[in-house]
Amino acid sequence: MASSVVKRATCSAVAVLRSGASLRSYARVASGTDIIAAAPNVSLQKARSWDDGVSSKFSTTPLKDIFKDKKVVIFGLPGAYTGVCSNKHVPAYKDNIEKFKAKGIDSVVCVSINDPYVMNAWAEKLQAQDAIEFYGDFDGSFHKSLDLVTDLSGALLGTRSQRWSAYVVNGKVKALNVEEAPSDVKVSGADTILEQI
Repeated sequence: MASSVVKRATCSAVAVLRSGASLRSYARVASGTDIIAAAPNVSLQKARSWDDGVSSKFSTTPLKDIFKDKKVVIFGLPGAYTGVCSNKHVPAYKDNIEKFKAKGIDSVVCVSINDPYVMNAWAEKLQAQDAIEFYGDFDGSFHKSLDLVTDLSGALLGTRSQRWSAYVVNGKVKALNVEEAPSDVKVSGADTILEQI
């Protein structure tokens, strides 16, 4: 019974997305965009335990600290603990971390509209926290600023990140890949972005 409800909800979300009602085929950010300027006054929350959050006084990380004077691969996904994100998207980046390093990438970043505590537990479960930097975008302000949000209410997820990836050098987007549907990993995966570096 529960699996058929999830299947119906997922099918409904995919149907809505395929109809074009909620999914945009563009984003405000594009190749050449300064990602820091495109999301002014936005900070992300580094994945951490609740106790670490309390001891840091719930500190956030300004985008300039993530991107300035660095070569960064960043990928966004609809949600921690969701199927495609856990089984395909993150593992491909984790498995290719040495190839990213060999190409001079300073950090590989995963971001989602989740709180940093969920992102931390998920990173630990995937055993990816040593390879990938995980950040929460708890209120969606980062993704909204970049026009990279989608409504996945049909799957009981609400407003979420689109599935996307970017290669960013010193804050400037050099390559951006946005999936047509959140269940796809056709253009946002590790293999694609490796070829674009």
